[in-house]
Amino acid sequence: MRNVLLIASLALVAVAGLSGCSGSAQPSTGSANPCKIDDFKVTGDFGSAPKVEIPACKPTDEMLVKDLVQGTGAEVKAGSTATVNYQLTTFSDKKVLDTSFGRTPFDVENVGQAPVIDGWNEGLVGLKENGRRLLVVPPTKGYGKGGQGIKANETLVFVIDGVKVTPAA
Repeated sequence: MRNVLLIASLALVAVAGLSGCSGSAQPSTGSANPCKIDDFKVTGDFGSAPKVEIPACKPTDEMLVKDLVQGTGAEVKAGSTATVNYQLTTFSDKKVLDTSFGRTPFDVENVGQAPVIDGWNEGLVGLKENGRRLLVVPPTKGYGKGGQGIKANETLVFVIDGVKVTPAA
């Protein structure tokens, strides 16, 4: 009987030890679960620079899109020109890397085929004038191997305001 208790105790210690190890395998970003769009918190009104809170979860491999403010004007369609204000926050270091707020808005001509990252060509479609949209862009639809001051394999977090939409000619 004594040996059975000893073996059972050793088994419990081994199981507890193994479960304790699993916590150390989690990524340093916090939760091992991929981020969802609602994990990102954005404050600020349309037309003003937003404040973005990057969550403590694993970056997703999928493009995430959410309208934060429903627009009231024309809708961006493939081929149209979208005049936007934007702010780019990098996921890994949670820093604002670029913004057009306080400057001249940026024209994206021929949305869908524009000379911008794939995340914008996909993520701008459906945005309406006077609308604010959150885009979480995985590296495969962003800068991938890096460039333009962005680290390799960086997830990009954009807040984009639709200032004006001009239909395709």
